[in-house]
Amino acid sequence: MPPANLSHRRTHNLLLISKLLSLRDTTSPLTVLLDSLEQPAAPLMREYIRRTKLSKIHVTFVSFETLKRPCGVDSFVVARRKRSSDVAREVANAYSSPSAGGPQLLTYHRDMPSPSGLPSYSPSPLSILTYLATTIFTLHPLSQVLVQKAACDRSLAAPVFGLEEQQDGLIVGQLEKTKGQESVDGIVLEMEHRRRSGRYVVERYILPPAMRYSPQQAKEVVTLLDDHPLYRRPEESGEGVEDEITSTFELRLTDRQRREREGVVLPYFDAQQGNGPGEGGRILYDMGEEDDFDDEEDEI
Repeated sequence: MPPANLSHRRTHNLLLISKLLSLRDTTSPLTVLLDSLEQPAAPLMREYIRRTKLSKIHVTFVSFETLKRPCGVDSFVVARRKRSSDVAREVANAYSSPSAGGPQLLTYHRDMPSPSGLPSYSPSPLSILTYLATTIFTLHPLSQVLVQKAACDRSLAAPVFGLEEQQDGLIVGQLEKTKGQESVDGIVLEMEHRRRSGRYVVERYILPPAMRYSPQQAKEVVTLLDDHPLYRRPEESGEGVEDEITSTFELRLTDRQRREREGVVLPYFDAQQGNGPGEGGRILYDMGEEDDFDDEEDEI
């Protein structure tokens, strides 16, 4: 990709992700986070809460499986084994104004089986959510993305992970390390944002671990995946290009060879100029002994 296009794409998409994660300007009324057993959505959820607290936005956390109240939320509603009407009433009571509201953030576990008892003609919950959502974030561990890219660069089949391996055993998720321990690489956010005009934006970002920046940091910490030093190719970063040229022949030209090459007159060069012996493109041809001249053809 040309540098100008990459720079424009970087500026535009980083501004977009900043608005989405800060829940500003109602950029996305409904955002769906698609996580998995290997990569939970908890780190991204904590990043949402951190940014909303910096903007002083009221946060209501509706929990179906979380037992402990997350740090930084203003209201915590336990929805497990409750009717939807009761949950809606508790959420409404959490706001000072009945008409108050804001963007909705929802987490869906891709590895969870679909609920039983649904009609065969009914769409799955995931299909309904992805249809209604204005922004979809699919989370991947950076280590898995790097392994898949390395296989793709070698024209090999991309490996699969988690339940897609269809192997017996235990799946261990990517957990954040505490301070003093080895930190993880980060999370890959595969974004699909849909605009009101019907157009959509697709991009992949890197969210670093929370231990690498201050909770009060206002500067953007998310970067493009293409800018990650372990993901981009050496020729894209300008490093290692000279080392890739290995041959027993000298492929470079000396200054003398370059001057002699520039002094060579190409065939029909004078005809292209229109002021040489070619007389502006006229073809000069000398008949040979074995040539069969046809009088009916145009004269040369």
